[in-house]
Amino acid sequence: MLDSRFRFSRQTGRFHLGVLMALLVLVGGLAIASWLLNQPPRIEPRPPPEPTPPLVDVIHTQRVKQAPTLEAFGRVEPEQQANIASRVAGELTRFGQGVVPGGVVEQGATLATIDQADLRLALADADAELANAQAQLALEQGEQQRARSEYQSFGRELSPERRALVLREPQLRQAQAGVTQARVARDQAALNLERATLTAPWRAMVQERLVGAGSLLSQGTDVVRLVGVEQFWVRASLPGEWLTWLSVGDRATLTSRGWPAGEQRQGELISILPNLEENGLQTQVLIAVEDPLALENIAVENIALESSGPALRLGDIVRTTLHPKPREALIALPSSALKPGDGVWTVDDNDQLRQATVTLAYRGEDQALVRAGIDAEARVVVAGLAQPREGQRVRVREAAQ
Repeated sequence: MLDSRFRFSRQTGRFHLGVLMALLVLVGGLAIASWLLNQPPRIEPRPPPEPTPPLVDVIHTQRVKQAPTLEAFGRVEPEQQANIASRVAGELTRFGQGVVPGGVVEQGATLATIDQADLRLALADADAELANAQAQLALEQGEQQRARSEYQSFGRELSPERRALVLREPQLRQAQAGVTQARVARDQAALNLERATLTAPWRAMVQERLVGAGSLLSQGTDVVRLVGVEQFWVRASLPGEWLTWLSVGDRATLTSRGWPAGEQRQGELISILPNLEENGLQTQVLIAVEDPLALENIAVENIALESSGPALRLGDIVRTTLHPKPREALIALPSSALKPGDGVWTVDDNDQLRQATVTLAYRGEDQALVRAGIDAEARVVVAGLAQPREGQRVRVREAAQ
């Protein structure tokens, strides 16, 4: 009996001890969890990673003798044009062959013919008057011989004035003057007959017929308007500061939106005009274009080959690209490489950024020419910079020149 009581009490003690240990473990776990939850997170400090240098595009500069390409717009105008007028009065009978607007006539070709009937009659009358005057001169010369014989037989010396009268010298001069007047009238009548046929003074294109066949013309009436086809001019306007680059003889390239893709014409700068353009007050230059209508096709064995290029049209607006002769050694940069204040960013041998201020000889829309401020072998940044700073390390990539 005692033994069973002892065994029961022993088991009861173990049970209470297990419960107590479980409670202690639970309370300890809760205490540790509460402490962990109340503690701020602790992160071990690490050094920040090295930033990746930005990637920039650079070009290698060279100092060579060069000049900028200057672009402007110009209007096509004729080098020579004229209104051919009638120099005699009469009826316009007909126009010459090919004398239609847009037709090309050669130098000396017949443009129009005026009725010649009255002019031929006037020439015949002038010929008769000349013959009459010559006959009167011949008669007077006979009278001269008779008067001289009588004077010699008279045997007396007279004063020069009386001798001139006796020898009929005034009558002789009058007859000679009559012949001269008649010859002039005959020549004028012949000239008028020749002028009844209007001819082209130079190779030209007919721009307009101003009257019709059958019109009664007076002297000075305009008949045909001609435009020379040997050469056209392009009057271009450009900023005055560009004149330092230009000189007579510089080459020019002309393009137009109305021409096929890739087509162009060549011209030559022939004059820098003294007057400014009225609207924009820009300088004006004249560019000459030979064979502007592309008429000079080369023919080999009666086969027409391709002409010199598209035809220019009077009044058309063309894009003019001038190519001045190189004058000094300069460094070429794309205009996008320039920053405000004519500054550029360069990359040194350690791949670090360096800022420089340059002196420009020319700045255009796409290209700039540098006279001073950077070395001839510098690496200039043309793209890739967002917020550059002096000494910043960069990665370099070669850009297309």
